[in-house]
Amino acid sequence: MNPDLSWVLNDVLQVRGARHAILVSADGLLLERSSDIERDEAETNAAAMSSMQSLSRAVAPFVGSGRGLWKQTLIEYDGGWIFLIAAGSGAYLAVSAALDVDMEAMSFRMQQQVGALGKAMTTPPRQNAGADA
Repeated sequence: MNPDLSWVLNDVLQVRGARHAILVSADGLLLERSSDIERDEAETNAAAMSSMQSLSRAVAPFVGSGRGLWKQTLIEYDGGWIFLIAAGSGAYLAVSAALDVDMEAMSFRMQQQVGALGKAMTTPPRQNAGADA
């Protein structure tokens, strides 16, 4: 049984300018969505967010310092922002926000929520079901 993680999304959406929030598994499946986004749209965006984090991890060494570990992706569009962070092993939290969002408050709130969740947001790797069939 999957735990109800909607409280995480509701809290993140308290930041002024926040629009939608989704929890995504590493393989692009929607784990949870905020109530203001339709399921189909949330599922499409979940797959895209999984790809975004994968690309972000792949280009992390381009930063040129440190170990090149991905921590957060922030993308600006003409209508707003997307924030994407790791939310445990194999899970990600993505939030869309208006252009005038308080970016520091949003990043802080997302980090706070992810820290509070710990194991609740960790998605174990999938087992190969075909081997048992």
